[in-house]
Amino acid sequence: MGKLSADLQEQLNVTTVFRIPIFGGIDVSESIVITWVVMAIILLLSLWFTHDLRIFNPGKRQLMIETFVNWLEKFFGDMLGDNGKQYWEYLATVLLFVAVSNLIGIFGMKPPTKDLNITLTLAVMSIVLVEVSGIRAKGVRKWAKSFTQPIAIITPINILELFIRPLSLCMRLFGNVLGAFIIMEMLKLIVPAVVPAIFSLYFDIFDGLIQAYVFVFLTSLYIKEAVEP
Repeated sequence: MGKLSADLQEQLNVTTVFRIPIFGGIDVSESIVITWVVMAIILLLSLWFTHDLRIFNPGKRQLMIETFVNWLEKFFGDMLGDNGKQYWEYLATVLLFVAVSNLIGIFGMKPPTKDLNITLTLAVMSIVLVEVSGIRAKGVRKWAKSFTQPIAIITPINILELFIRPLSLCMRLFGNVLGAFIIMEMLKLIVPAVVPAIFSLYFDIFDGLIQAYVFVFLTSLYIKEAVEP
């Protein structure tokens, strides 16, 4: 158990990789560096998939990416509804980012989603988008009035949700990613190496993709609720 505690502490530590000597010094953590790596991977893949696009006689690569983009648009369009489907590009980007961040652990790097600061930032960005979408759809007056629904007495609870929702999104993503790590470490301690390797396929791949889906699914529901008349 001592090894498990040490490994868990290592995962929770936010290690500073280097320091930028401006504004009195800015520490750049390992999770930030890996986040840059994830963004670089997504950017390079995007450039490769969108290179040499053609209207006539498209190649297999173009057909594959067009099929994937059409599926994403329909997937998020069904969840967001007609009033919220304009935000599907943002949600698709977050889905790809969280998915790649969770999968990057396969290559020996610490997923940035194990850093509470990263998951909290993603959650705050999503909730800000939810509230902005509500203001754009209803106007400031009707948006503010929605906090008094269905009855005015629960207004404080509705306002409290502005803080509860990002905290819920943050802790759900962070907790599940960290929980998968703890389960894998415990399996390594009590069973032979073959069994953890099998479960690793689930926790490192399938569970990582599921967590990305759950994060954008909940955000989509919040947006749909915010933009409904």
